[in-house]
Amino acid sequence: MVTAASSIAQGSSPPFGNMVRSVLRKYFYFLMSLLIIAAIVYGFSFTIEKNLIHPAVPRPWILYVHATIFTAWLALFLLQTILVRSRRVTWHRRVGGLGVVLGSLIPIVGVSTAIVMGRFDMGVLHLPDVENFLIVPLFDMVCFTSTFPLAVYWRKQPELHRRLMLVASCALTAAGFGRFVHPDYLFYGGVDLLILLGVVRDLILDRRIHRIYLIVLPLFLVGQVTTTYVAWHGVPFWVRIAHRLLE
Repeated sequence: MVTAASSIAQGSSPPFGNMVRSVLRKYFYFLMSLLIIAAIVYGFSFTIEKNLIHPAVPRPWILYVHATIFTAWLALFLLQTILVRSRRVTWHRRVGGLGVVLGSLIPIVGVSTAIVMGRFDMGVLHLPDVENFLIVPLFDMVCFTSTFPLAVYWRKQPELHRRLMLVASCALTAAGFGRFVHPDYLFYGGVDLLILLGVVRDLILDRRIHRIYLIVLPLFLVGQVTTTYVAWHGVPFWVRIAHRLLE
């Protein structure tokens, strides 16, 4: 009788571990899209008023184009996770065409914005160390551009596609974390933490780490450490390159 009662109790109240695995399997990418959006919105909430909405000095128009495309990407990423979760695969693929367009525009507009705003910060706002820190947004575009095209290429292989899309979107959160993480040179830790959540998800559900994370995360870490060192130490070689770009 005790055994029967235990079985009934287990059937009516599934173990916590099973519940966690069920949530991760069904809602992980949807929840990650919300977390990515939350990190970016929170980060930019510290600067959007004075830098974009009501700036004391008018900003170049490309900054508003960048903000529009970036916001559209976040909305699309969230929508795509909702469509997959609701099993509307046909719509997911149709909307994916817009994602290809936006994803192709992001590095073009991102690099252009970094250079234009670098010139603006130096020539109009007279901010220090602009040349040093130009490497940060450019590296972020490298991270996105090295993962997003692969996600498109492997769009018919969900296990590769969804992880690459997640990593590409995480790479875009660096600017958001950079606005509230302290000390500021640790802001890439926020990006890596988001990606590590994907690693944890794989370990819980699959008992292994997917090869996408095994390849991408170490490469990101090497690039992040190098970028941070160059930006905060003003490496002369990079300063000369940045100076040419900002002329």
